[in-house]
Amino acid sequence: MKILVCISSAPDTTSKISVSENNRFNLEGLTFIVGPYDDYALSRAIEIKESMDAEVIIFHVGNSDSEPLIRKCLALGADRAVRIDVNPLDSEQVALEICKYVQEYPVDLILMGKETIDYGNAMVPGLVAGGLNMSMFSPVSHLSVQGEEIEIEIETIACKAIVQSKLPAVLGCQEPIAEWKIPNMRGIMSARTKEILVRTPLNYSGDSLIKIELVETARKGIVIAPEKAEELIDLLFNA
Repeated sequence: MKILVCISSAPDTTSKISVSENNRFNLEGLTFIVGPYDDYALSRAIEIKESMDAEVIIFHVGNSDSEPLIRKCLALGADRAVRIDVNPLDSEQVALEICKYVQEYPVDLILMGKETIDYGNAMVPGLVAGGLNMSMFSPVSHLSVQGEEIEIEIETIACKAIVQSKLPAVLGCQEPIAEWKIPNMRGIMSARTKEILVRTPLNYSGDSLIKIELVETARKGIVIAPEKAEELIDLLFNA
């Protein structure tokens, strides 16, 4: 069984965030970590590997500065890693890189965090599943593998649901799917010799925001009384 664990690099939540003169985040002096939800995905993948014959592959889209984070994942028990040598512009670029790799080297299960903690748009799992024509579930808080099927617990707006699905699948993970793991000395030493394959990125330009302008005169500032909910609904649909 092959499990691809996709990890992101995000600023540590304890870091002091500042904004530069061009209204962008100042990255100088920030400490970066593996996305916490990705850590849950990796921990569950390693548990599965320890209980059955499985290979865990780390996948990351990012520049060489992120290699220490990849080495940490390898120290936790992942077998090898793939890094796409580019600083991603958006979720679509990340998803396209994942899809390209899996199309060349098929896997049984793709695990990643339900979202990143810096952007939090939760788009990558769905984009990857759509691109590969796989089932997708997110957020997943429980996962067990039973042959060519998985049983998962997912959260919906109304309830928690237990679902069985066939592999391959894409899962966006969250706690308490697994306990975070800490690398031991043996793992740290073995990680030094594990392979990190660096791949050239796809030709991707993405979308560019040229200008955004809020027209203040377009704000109507209408107040609707609670007992006139129908009027509010009409404005929302027809304004």
